[in-house]
Amino acid sequence: MQRVLGRYSEYIYAIVRIVIGFLFVLHGTQKLFGFPLLAPGPIGALGTTAAVIEIVAGLLVMIGLFASVGAFIASGEMAVAYFMAHFKSQAPLPIQNGGELAVLYCFIFLYIAAKGSGLWSVDSLRGAPATNL
Repeated sequence: MQRVLGRYSEYIYAIVRIVIGFLFVLHGTQKLFGFPLLAPGPIGALGTTAAVIEIVAGLLVMIGLFASVGAFIASGEMAVAYFMAHFKSQAPLPIQNGGELAVLYCFIFLYIAAKGSGLWSVDSLRGAPATNL
């Protein structure tokens, strides 16, 4: 498979970065504005903070502007979300406690933080060096 898809790995990475960033933005807009699907309700200070992080970090990752920094912050938010909302001593595994999405986001954002913005990014357009965390 390396021969077929390997030559497109940077393009595939860019698509993954854009889609993950977009989906993360939707999590934030859903919490803050009720779009899409849910009506906004009282989410408190912690929920508002999470929504703002999701929108800002998701946009940074999606457009590839300081994607490493945005992804690192998003990864940390998802780690906190997992341990605050999902982890339970009687159900420690993500599949048991409904936390698999938080874990998945945490690790994919950690990978994006390490890899950087890549192709099809604002950073590449502005000629920024590929700086990673």
